[in-house]
Amino acid sequence: MKTANIDVLMPVYNSASYLSETLQSIQAQTVQNIRIIIVDDGSTDGTSEILAKAAAADSRIEIVTQANAGIVAALNTGLERCTAPFVARHDADDLSDPERFARQIDYLERHLDCVATSCMARHIDADGKPLGTITRFKDPDAADAWYIPAREPYLMHPFLTMRTEALKAVGGYRAVLGAEDSDLYWRLRSNGKLHNMRDVMGDYRMHAGSVSSQSIAHGRRLALGSQLAALSAQRREKGQPDIAFDNALLVEIKRTEELIDLYRIGCRFAEGEERQWLALALSIKIIELCFYRPFEPTAADIRFMRKALDQGSTIMTPKNAREVREFLIATATRLLLKPGYQRLALKLGGPKLIPVILARTAFRVALPDSLRTRIKRITGRSVAA
Repeated sequence: MKTANIDVLMPVYNSASYLSETLQSIQAQTVQNIRIIIVDDGSTDGTSEILAKAAAADSRIEIVTQANAGIVAALNTGLERCTAPFVARHDADDLSDPERFARQIDYLERHLDCVATSCMARHIDADGKPLGTITRFKDPDAADAWYIPAREPYLMHPFLTMRTEALKAVGGYRAVLGAEDSDLYWRLRSNGKLHNMRDVMGDYRMHAGSVSSQSIAHGRRLALGSQLAALSAQRREKGQPDIAFDNALLVEIKRTEELIDLYRIGCRFAEGEERQWLALALSIKIIELCFYRPFEPTAADIRFMRKALDQGSTIMTPKNAREVREFLIATATRLLLKPGYQRLALKLGGPKLIPVILARTAFRVALPDSLRTRIKRITGRSVAA
């Protein structure tokens, strides 16, 4: 086979349920000059057998097997073998439309200042049934590492295509728990532009294995990872020493559960005002996660978050403060409706917001979903709130 124009980088772990269908979507791309580098990260189901059969039938498939070491290690193992001008990411359970690679490569070839691009995708359930929704469009140019919480340069990672030279120039992936993608994007921005295409080019599978639905302890770790990635970007921009995201730090964070202890880990990489920013950004990120995911903060969490809010409110812009206020109201309202969380919900919101939280809760209870949505649209309020 002549030298590939695209190396498809796909880490897999116990992916037997979806792997064959995913491979078919890659093999059916209109760009056929590809190499499919699959890193089996110690699978124990039928993944290895499916991969062996697929590789025997398609010479473009290259299988690398390693003991289970996590997604970052698997990605970097595969990246070492990438030699094509472009790297296309793919997950083992998602599906790409036939023209995805062609359209993304065409964009990169026409925009030489761009180093990475992604796209929109349809949501499907575990059985492949369309859910009738698509992923949200976000502009990477709106990223702001100093915002609270940080506005990350979001591109949909499973549908990402990058210039190999740029990816390797920034050192590949780093072990940032739950934020290895945004950490990469912060660093790629130093080499060129990031771009999200508005076109829908695939199917993103929504199932229990693809969404972090673990405990609040995991939510705290995710929040720390995302905000440390932004703090790392801040420090590089100021010409200060970067954070060393090594495996020892990753293991330590995975073993730590309490918010105050996670914050103390983060403080090892922060000085002065950075610590105040980290406390507030970490708190608001958790509040945001607690609205979108089934995480319930503890009394200790809320004490930490209220202290950060009370002490750090002056470092936010008026616009940022308004957004934080909406996060607080939305999350406190959700918690107020959960049995046993009424007192904690009101404490999270704080005395000034209690009337608003109670009114918002009554609004949610009294009106059907369809009518609430219509009213929110008329008044210009976020549907999520």
